[in-house]
Amino acid sequence: MPELPEVETVRKGLEKLVVGKRIQKVEITYPRMVLTGADSLCEVLVGQEICEVKRRGKYLLIYLTDFVLISHLRMEGKYNYFPDQVPENKHFHAFFTFTDGSHLVYQDVRKFGTLELLTKEQVGDYFLSKKLGPEPTTEDFDYECFAVQLAKSKKPIKAHLLDQTLVVGLGNIYVDEALFQAGIHPARTSQSLSTKESKALHQAIIAVLQLGVEKGGSTIRTYKNALGMDGTMQDYLQVYGKQGQECPRCQAEMMKFQLSGRGTHICPKCQVAP
Repeated sequence: MPELPEVETVRKGLEKLVVGKRIQKVEITYPRMVLTGADSLCEVLVGQEICEVKRRGKYLLIYLTDFVLISHLRMEGKYNYFPDQVPENKHFHAFFTFTDGSHLVYQDVRKFGTLELLTKEQVGDYFLSKKLGPEPTTEDFDYECFAVQLAKSKKPIKAHLLDQTLVVGLGNIYVDEALFQAGIHPARTSQSLSTKESKALHQAIIAVLQLGVEKGGSTIRTYKNALGMDGTMQDYLQVYGKQGQECPRCQAEMMKFQLSGRGTHICPKCQVAP
């Protein structure tokens, strides 16, 4: 958490709230979160206008007049917007004050989130170095390329989907959901999938993430969007967090186990173990 649907929902919220605003002051109270240097970031952002907010995988890209601020929310990062006064909160770590008196505040209980300041010319190389896969859309996520990559890998399919090289945006929740929808056990090796299975998985990934975006993300623990609202995708999850409940397809009891250190949810009847 957050995964692509949550990050995209945050992006949409920031787009509504802060595009067009000019930065008057920046304060960072946890300097380690700024990988390119907190002092320089605070200095050079003064006077910059927020022009647009984009997303690449789970990364937010805040385009400014002369720079791009890359924000990764990691486990529990979130943005809060305050039209005037900012309340006290020990988990607020980055404060962006605008010339109209409003504030954008980054909150992170676990302090895993990061900020990086790049020039616009550096953005392309930055993401090339991350070796990210395509966006999970019908336009970008080519099945043939996906199938070729699967055939080369002996990784468990869940771990392969989580590493962001096959396709971006999947985390624990949506990997479990996509594998359940495709009827594939998470411990299967990538290269063991048949053509029928890989096509079903390709379609499931697109469908699950699109539904997640449509529903504003999943609020499982602490996620809220930039407007302070919960997502509703948790009401549409089929397998994640459903251990002990009946499978919606076959009524077998769904289960949870650990796979590569991650809590993993399956229907043991619909997703046969390798």
